[in-house]
Amino acid sequence: MRFRNLTRRREIGANSYLLETGDNRVVMDSGMHPKGVGFDALPDFGPLPHDSADAILITHAHHDHIGSLPVLQRKQPHTPVLMTEVTGELSSAMLHNSVNVMTKQREEDSVTEYPLFTHRELDQIRANWIYRDIDRSFTIPDTELEATMFDAGHILGSTGILIREGSNTLFYTGDVNFENQTICRAADFPTSGIDVLIIETTRGDHARPEGYSRKGEKERLAALIRDTHEAGGALLIPVFALGKTQEVMLMLHELHQEDLIPEMPLYIGGLSTKITVLYDHYASRSRRSYPGFRLLEDVDMLVPRKNPRKRQEIVSSPRTLYALSSGMMTEHTASNQFAWKFLDNPRNAIAFVGYTDPESPGYKIRNAKEGDMIKLARDLPAVPLRARVESFDLSAHATREQIADYAEKVKPKKMLLVHGEESAQQWFMRRFAETLPETELIRPDVHQPIDLW
Repeated sequence: MRFRNLTRRREIGANSYLLETGDNRVVMDSGMHPKGVGFDALPDFGPLPHDSADAILITHAHHDHIGSLPVLQRKQPHTPVLMTEVTGELSSAMLHNSVNVMTKQREEDSVTEYPLFTHRELDQIRANWIYRDIDRSFTIPDTELEATMFDAGHILGSTGILIREGSNTLFYTGDVNFENQTICRAADFPTSGIDVLIIETTRGDHARPEGYSRKGEKERLAALIRDTHEAGGALLIPVFALGKTQEVMLMLHELHQEDLIPEMPLYIGGLSTKITVLYDHYASRSRRSYPGFRLLEDVDMLVPRKNPRKRQEIVSSPRTLYALSSGMMTEHTASNQFAWKFLDNPRNAIAFVGYTDPESPGYKIRNAKEGDMIKLARDLPAVPLRARVESFDLSAHATREQIADYAEKVKPKKMLLVHGEESAQQWFMRRFAETLPETELIRPDVHQPIDLW
């Protein structure tokens, strides 16, 4: 079996990987680079001839893993796409939103190739989507390969994928979390009988502080909320619409139930609401904490949207919580536009709970000093930062130590490091050179053919 990296650059971005064995070709994930524009944001599908793939396997519904799926399916019109049911339904919602975003970018930024696909095309390609349950083996269509999906603990429906060819096995982690979140339970991955491990390296460039605990981070967040409430201000929590919004909603509910924060209205955005509807739909039919708990009905603090189908401007009010996407405060998103009228009030606070890319507005804010002028978008004047800014480690990705511990239990013959920046992958290379001296370590270059067995 041979592996090829279809990403355009070796970093976090448009995840997509090709497996070739005999006449069979299987693609794992089909993402879009969050910082790329137009065709440059896509994987490079050059090594994959038209209509030649036997299957496409999807690990989860985040944009960097599904964003180019309709483009890939256009090139592979007869190829089945296999994933969990939850991932399929979430992917549909996220990709329809992507059409809206690209259409707006075409109008505002003159990106002529946008949208790369249409709403009608999305409805049509779903005919080739096939749902599979976790922990149940299945044969990949038109091949002699067997696959099993295992819960990855990252977001609802996320999986790692085990592929078996005869006596040889490969395991692709996708994005993984090895500790319980608020909704998602820790990953449940196999640790034995794996010859080749393809592993994410997202958080390899930094260690978690000594003495860290998730409980401690939640209590720090509660303290910030109490301080903001007492000052008569509002709190903005930039979140990703898929995954982080729902985790934060339930966390705030827990804190209120434990009397750690006062009663405060909670607002979320439109896409977040659509995704939360799906989280609630699978409340009793997925591997999660709080089975049966429905966020839109059971979170008492939540303020329902008056008209879910109509875009509404969210205006800041004192002693109110706002969990708005995007988590990086990307230009023209709800959190970005909201912050423009929010940052200059010293009573207000911003709580970052996830990753922010160094080029994003969110990164600028969380690393700025009080009084710095912040440019949030090209069409908005800079505003002074006077709000309090705090950061919390509530990542949905495993720490580098947790990932390393897992790999050291597996002890694969070969290990491929993907989904990580240069500095992150170098940390893993140094550690595994000491702890797994008999494992062949590989950092796949773009299109580099790698024989797995």
